[in-house]
Amino acid sequence: MPTATELRELEDDELDTRLVEYRRAMLNLRFQMATGQLDNYSRLNDAKRNVARVLTILRDREIALAEGREAGPVFIEQPVRPPRRRAETIEDEATDEIDDDEVEVVDVDEVVAEGGDSSADADEEDE
Repeated sequence: MPTATELRELEDDELDTRLVEYRRAMLNLRFQMATGQLDNYSRLNDAKRNVARVLTILRDREIALAEGREAGPVFIEQPVRPPRRRAETIEDEATDEIDDDEVEVVDVDEVVAEGGDSSADADEEDE
């Protein structure tokens, strides 16, 4: 199966003969399928793709001739996308706001053992 780049290197006359050959092959494959003689059905799809490739290249050349440019593939420049950034979560924002120097680590068991305020003791004193 020829690729599109290989077909683009051919002249228009050669492409016309290839088109006739591929259409004839496709007709024969359809007859084989109708009579039950076709073993590999993917050959019919390959023949259709070959016909489509040749027709596409011929149409590209026709359009290029009408526009007055060289017949060849048209490359459209893709826009440059900015790099993806990781989405910031609420947790990330909360940790960014607190400095490590301002945080004091306290062991809860030591505070309770020393008789420090706990929420249960504060409730009893209010009553």
